[in-house]
Amino acid sequence: MADFGERFELYLFHRTIACDQASLKGGVDGLVIDLETRGKAERQSGFDTEINTHTIEDLRRVKAELGAYVICRINPSGPSLAREIEDVIHERADEILVPLIRSVDEAEEVVDLVKGRCKVALMVETAEATRIVEQLCRLPIHRLYVGLNDLRISRGSSSIFTPLVDGLLENSRLDAGDTNFGFAGLTLPGLGRPLPVHHLINEMARLRCTFSFLRRSFYRDIAGRSPKTEIVRIRRSLHQASQRPAEIVAEDLARLAHAVSRLAQG
Repeated sequence: MADFGERFELYLFHRTIACDQASLKGGVDGLVIDLETRGKAERQSGFDTEINTHTIEDLRRVKAELGAYVICRINPSGPSLAREIEDVIHERADEILVPLIRSVDEAEEVVDLVKGRCKVALMVETAEATRIVEQLCRLPIHRLYVGLNDLRISRGSSSIFTPLVDGLLENSRLDAGDTNFGFAGLTLPGLGRPLPVHHLINEMARLRCTFSFLRRSFYRDIAGRSPKTEIVRIRRSLHQASQRPAEIVAEDLARLAHAVSRLAQG
Protein backbone atom coordinates (compact mmCIF):
# COMPACT_ATOMS: atom_id res chain seq x y z
CA MET A 1 0.00 0.00 0.00
CA ALA A 2 1.30 3.47 -0.90
CA ASP A 3 2.30 5.67 2.03
CA PHE A 4 0.45 8.84 3.01
CA GLY A 5 2.78 11.14 1.07
CA GLU A 6 2.45 9.14 -2.13
CA ARG A 7 -1.35 9.01 -1.90
CA PHE A 8 -1.62 12.72 -1.15
CA GLU A 9 -2.63 14.69 -4.27
CA LEU A 10 -0.79 17.88 -5.20
CA TYR A 11 -2.24 20.36 -7.69
CA LEU A 12 -0.48 23.32 -9.30
CA PHE A 13 -2.04 26.54 -10.58
CA HIS A 14 -1.28 26.96 -14.28
CA ARG A 15 1.35 29.52 -15.22
CA THR A 16 2.99 28.49 -18.49
CA ILE A 17 2.93 25.30 -20.51
CA ALA A 18 6.66 24.83 -19.84
CA CYS A 19 6.21 25.19 -16.06
CA ASP A 20 3.18 22.91 -16.16
CA GLN A 21 5.04 20.24 -18.11
CA ALA A 22 8.07 20.28 -15.79
CA SER A 23 5.87 20.01 -12.72
CA LEU A 24 3.76 17.21 -14.17
CA LYS A 25 6.91 15.28 -14.98
CA GLY A 26 8.09 16.07 -11.47
CA GLY A 27 5.07 14.40 -9.92
CA VAL A 28 2.18 16.83 -9.46
CA ASP A 29 -1.20 15.19 -9.95
CA GLY A 30 -2.87 17.87 -12.03
CA LEU A 31 -3.30 21.53 -12.85
CA VAL A 32 -5.72 24.27 -11.82
CA ILE A 33 -7.20 26.74 -14.29
CA ASP A 34 -8.62 29.62 -12.29
CA LEU A 35 -11.50 31.46 -13.96
CA GLU A 36 -12.82 33.04 -10.75
CA THR A 37 -12.81 36.80 -11.27
CA ARG A 38 -16.21 38.19 -10.32
CA GLY A 39 -15.82 40.48 -7.32
CA LYS A 40 -12.58 38.84 -6.21
CA ALA A 41 -10.26 41.84 -6.52
CA GLU A 42 -12.68 44.04 -4.58
CA ARG A 43 -13.40 41.37 -1.96
CA GLN A 44 -9.74 40.62 -1.30
CA SER A 45 -8.45 44.18 -1.62
CA GLY A 46 -5.73 44.79 0.98
CA PHE A 47 -5.04 41.06 1.44
CA ASP A 48 -1.99 39.32 -0.02
CA THR A 49 -3.94 36.75 -1.99
CA GLU A 50 -3.59 35.00 -5.32
CA ILE A 51 -5.74 36.42 -8.12
CA ASN A 52 -5.15 34.69 -11.43
CA THR A 53 -5.95 35.89 -14.93
CA HIS A 54 -6.62 32.58 -16.63
CA THR A 55 -9.04 32.29 -19.54
CA ILE A 56 -11.02 29.53 -21.20
CA GLU A 57 -8.26 29.47 -23.81
CA ASP A 58 -5.80 28.40 -21.10
CA LEU A 59 -8.03 25.45 -20.33
CA ARG A 60 -8.31 24.56 -24.00
CA ARG A 61 -4.53 24.76 -24.52
CA VAL A 62 -3.59 22.80 -21.39
CA LYS A 63 -5.92 19.96 -22.33
CA ALA A 64 -4.76 19.95 -25.95
CA GLU A 65 -1.01 20.18 -25.32
CA LEU A 66 -0.57 18.35 -22.03
CA GLY A 67 -3.63 16.14 -21.60
CA ALA A 68 -3.32 16.75 -17.87
CA TYR A 69 -5.99 16.29 -15.22
CA VAL A 70 -7.49 19.78 -14.83
CA ILE A 71 -9.49 21.29 -12.00
CA CYS A 72 -11.24 24.43 -13.21
CA ARG A 73 -12.35 27.01 -10.66
CA ILE A 74 -15.32 29.00 -11.91
CA ASN A 75 -17.15 32.01 -10.46
CA PRO A 76 -19.49 31.68 -7.48
CA SER A 77 -23.13 30.79 -7.91
CA GLY A 78 -24.90 33.48 -9.91
CA PRO A 79 -26.54 34.33 -13.26
CA SER A 80 -23.59 33.03 -15.29
CA LEU A 81 -23.26 29.70 -13.47
CA ALA A 82 -24.96 27.47 -16.06
CA ARG A 83 -23.08 29.04 -18.98
CA GLU A 84 -19.71 28.75 -17.21
CA ILE A 85 -20.31 25.11 -16.36
CA GLU A 86 -21.22 24.31 -19.95
CA ASP A 87 -18.15 26.15 -21.24
CA VAL A 88 -15.62 24.35 -19.06
CA ILE A 89 -17.22 20.95 -19.61
CA HIS A 90 -17.11 21.59 -23.35
CA GLU A 91 -13.35 22.25 -23.00
CA ARG A 92 -12.92 18.93 -21.16
CA ALA A 93 -12.33 20.10 -17.59
CA ASP A 94 -12.08 17.01 -15.39
CA GLU A 95 -13.39 18.74 -12.30
CA ILE A 96 -15.24 21.98 -11.49
CA LEU A 97 -14.30 23.84 -8.31
CA VAL A 98 -16.97 26.22 -7.02
CA PRO A 99 -16.00 29.01 -4.59
CA LEU A 100 -17.97 30.85 -1.92
CA ILE A 101 -20.66 28.24 -1.37
CA ARG A 102 -23.19 29.54 1.16
CA SER A 103 -26.01 27.00 1.13
CA VAL A 104 -26.92 23.43 0.29
CA ASP A 105 -29.27 24.77 -2.40
CA GLU A 106 -26.33 26.43 -4.19
CA ALA A 107 -24.35 23.21 -4.09
CA GLU A 108 -27.31 21.17 -5.33
CA GLU A 109 -27.74 23.57 -8.25
CA VAL A 110 -24.12 22.94 -9.29
CA VAL A 111 -24.56 19.17 -9.08
CA ASP A 112 -27.79 19.34 -11.10
CA LEU A 113 -26.18 21.47 -13.81
CA VAL A 114 -23.11 19.24 -14.12
CA LYS A 115 -25.27 16.11 -14.53
CA GLY A 116 -22.35 13.79 -13.78
CA ARG A 117 -20.31 14.96 -16.78
CA CYS A 118 -17.31 15.85 -14.63
CA LYS A 119 -16.42 15.84 -10.95
CA VAL A 120 -17.65 18.55 -8.58
CA ALA A 121 -15.57 20.18 -5.86
CA LEU A 122 -16.78 22.80 -3.38
CA MET A 123 -14.92 25.48 -1.45
CA VAL A 124 -15.74 26.16 2.19
CA GLU A 125 -14.75 29.80 2.58
CA THR A 126 -17.79 31.47 4.09
CA ALA A 127 -19.07 31.36 7.64
CA GLU A 128 -22.32 29.90 6.30
CA ALA A 129 -20.54 26.99 4.60
CA THR A 130 -18.68 26.02 7.77
CA ARG A 131 -22.04 25.20 9.37
CA ILE A 132 -23.23 22.84 6.60
CA VAL A 133 -20.15 20.75 5.78
CA GLU A 134 -21.85 17.48 6.70
CA GLN A 135 -24.85 18.26 4.45
CA LEU A 136 -22.61 19.31 1.57
CA CYS A 137 -20.74 16.04 1.78
CA ARG A 138 -23.94 14.05 1.43
CA LEU A 139 -24.13 15.35 -2.13
CA PRO A 140 -22.26 13.54 -4.94
CA ILE A 141 -19.18 15.75 -4.73
CA HIS A 142 -15.57 14.66 -5.19
CA ARG A 143 -13.75 16.97 -2.81
CA LEU A 144 -14.10 19.79 -0.30
CA TYR A 145 -11.50 22.52 0.14
CA VAL A 146 -11.33 25.02 3.01
CA GLY A 147 -10.14 28.35 1.59
CA LEU A 148 -8.48 30.24 4.40
CA ASN A 149 -8.22 33.67 2.75
CA ASP A 150 -11.89 34.29 2.05
CA LEU A 151 -12.86 32.47 5.24
CA ARG A 152 -10.84 35.00 7.21
CA ILE A 153 -12.72 37.83 5.51
CA SER A 154 -16.10 36.19 6.07
CA ARG A 155 -15.44 35.45 9.75
CA GLY A 156 -13.60 38.70 10.49
CA SER A 157 -10.67 36.74 11.92
CA SER A 158 -7.36 38.38 12.79
CA SER A 159 -5.36 35.65 11.02
CA ILE A 160 -6.03 33.35 8.08
CA PHE A 161 -4.64 30.53 10.22
CA THR A 162 -7.19 30.85 13.04
CA PRO A 163 -9.24 27.83 11.77
CA LEU A 164 -6.19 25.62 12.42
CA VAL A 165 -6.34 26.31 16.14
CA ASP A 166 -9.93 27.20 17.04
CA GLY A 167 -11.45 23.82 16.13
CA LEU A 168 -13.11 24.88 12.89
CA LEU A 169 -10.78 22.98 10.58
CA GLU A 170 -10.78 19.82 12.69
CA ASN A 171 -14.58 19.85 13.00
CA SER A 172 -14.93 20.39 9.26
CA ARG A 173 -12.66 17.42 8.62
CA LEU A 174 -14.78 15.23 10.87
CA ASP A 175 -17.99 16.42 9.22
CA ALA A 176 -16.54 15.72 5.76
CA GLY A 177 -16.20 12.02 6.52
CA ASP A 178 -14.93 10.10 3.52
CA THR A 179 -15.04 13.08 1.16
CA ASN A 180 -11.63 14.17 -0.13
CA PHE A 181 -10.58 17.08 2.06
CA GLY A 182 -7.91 19.75 1.84
CA PHE A 183 -6.98 23.22 2.99
CA ALA A 184 -4.31 25.91 2.57
CA GLY A 185 -1.39 25.39 0.22
CA LEU A 186 2.14 24.03 0.28
CA THR A 187 5.61 25.06 -0.76
CA LEU A 188 9.04 23.53 -0.18
CA PRO A 189 9.88 22.01 3.22
CA GLY A 190 11.88 24.43 5.35
CA LEU A 191 10.23 27.46 3.78
CA GLY A 192 6.87 29.22 3.99
CA ARG A 193 5.83 32.65 5.23
CA PRO A 194 4.33 33.93 7.43
CA LEU A 195 3.69 30.44 8.84
CA PRO A 196 6.44 27.88 8.14
CA VAL A 197 5.07 25.18 5.90
CA HIS A 198 5.94 22.35 8.30
CA HIS A 199 3.02 23.46 10.50
CA LEU A 200 0.63 22.98 7.58
CA ILE A 201 2.19 19.65 6.63
CA ASN A 202 1.79 18.42 10.21
CA GLU A 203 -1.89 19.36 10.28
CA MET A 204 -2.58 17.85 6.87
CA ALA A 205 -1.11 14.60 8.11
CA ARG A 206 -2.88 14.72 11.48
CA LEU A 207 -6.26 15.39 9.89
CA ARG A 208 -5.65 12.84 7.12
CA CYS A 209 -6.23 15.34 4.36
CA THR A 210 -6.11 13.90 0.87
CA PHE A 211 -4.93 16.83 -1.26
CA SER A 212 -3.72 20.40 -1.37
CA PHE A 213 -2.48 23.00 -3.82
CA LEU A 214 1.06 24.18 -4.39
CA ARG A 215 0.73 27.83 -3.57
CA ARG A 216 2.00 30.95 -5.30
CA SER A 217 5.32 30.98 -3.42
CA PHE A 218 6.10 27.49 -4.77
CA TYR A 219 7.01 29.07 -8.12
CA ARG A 220 9.45 31.43 -6.42
CA ASP A 221 10.87 28.82 -4.08
CA ILE A 222 11.49 26.22 -6.76
CA ALA A 223 13.47 28.56 -9.03
CA GLY A 224 16.77 26.87 -9.97
CA ARG A 225 15.70 23.59 -8.37
CA SER A 226 14.49 20.29 -9.79
CA PRO A 227 10.68 20.00 -9.60
CA LYS A 228 10.96 16.22 -9.29
CA THR A 229 13.42 16.43 -6.39
CA GLU A 230 11.41 19.03 -4.53
CA ILE A 231 8.03 17.35 -5.02
CA VAL A 232 9.57 14.13 -3.68
CA ARG A 233 10.72 16.15 -0.64
CA ILE A 234 7.20 17.47 -0.08
CA ARG A 235 5.75 13.96 -0.24
CA ARG A 236 8.45 12.64 2.07
CA SER A 237 7.68 15.38 4.59
CA LEU A 238 3.98 14.50 4.48
CA HIS A 239 4.77 10.85 5.07
CA GLN A 240 7.12 11.62 7.95
CA ALA A 241 4.47 13.84 9.54
CA SER A 242 1.97 11.00 9.28
CA GLN A 243 4.31 8.72 11.25
CA ARG A 244 4.71 10.94 14.34
CA PRO A 245 3.89 9.36 17.71
CA ALA A 246 1.03 10.87 19.69
CA GLU A 247 3.25 12.79 22.08
CA ILE A 248 5.05 14.53 19.21
CA VAL A 249 1.72 15.36 17.55
CA ALA A 250 0.61 17.01 20.81
CA GLU A 251 3.84 18.99 21.04
CA ASP A 252 3.52 20.11 17.43
CA LEU A 253 -0.06 21.25 18.04
CA ALA A 254 1.15 23.41 20.93
CA ARG A 255 3.86 24.91 18.71
CA LEU A 256 1.27 25.62 16.01
CA ALA A 257 -1.02 27.37 18.50
CA HIS A 258 1.87 29.51 19.71
CA ALA A 259 2.89 30.42 16.15
CA VAL A 260 -0.66 31.36 15.13
CA SER A 261 -1.11 33.41 18.31
CA ARG A 262 2.02 35.38 17.55
CA LEU A 263 0.87 36.06 14.00
CA ALA A 264 -2.54 37.22 15.23
CA GLN A 265 -0.84 39.67 17.58
CA GLY A 266 1.09 41.12 14.66
